[in-house]
Amino acid sequence: MSDKHVDLDTVKYIAKLAKLKFTEEEAEKLAKEFEAILGHFETIDKVDLSDIDVNEFDEVNTEFRKDVPTVFEDKKKLMQNVKSLRDGAIEVPKIIE
Repeated sequence: MSDKHVDLDTVKYIAKLAKLKFTEEEAEKLAKEFEAILGHFETIDKVDLSDIDVNEFDEVNTEFRKDVPTVFEDKKKLMQNVKSLRDGAIEVPKIIE
């Protein structure tokens, strides 16, 4: 494995950014899981892909469904899980400090 290490402080920092709270045991478990994930990425990075033709996959199906606007009639049901409304708009907490 590389010299990069996911420690508890890193996990706590990521949790703070994501507004998540973990116990010490959960944070330790996540640190180990992050290390394992990074180990898998290192393994993938070692795979030789020089013989792969990137243009081979140009014939991908890119057909999407039609974007048709519809009116949602039951506004009360639409907003039933919203924590805060202001003047008919969803109010979200400030996330940029």
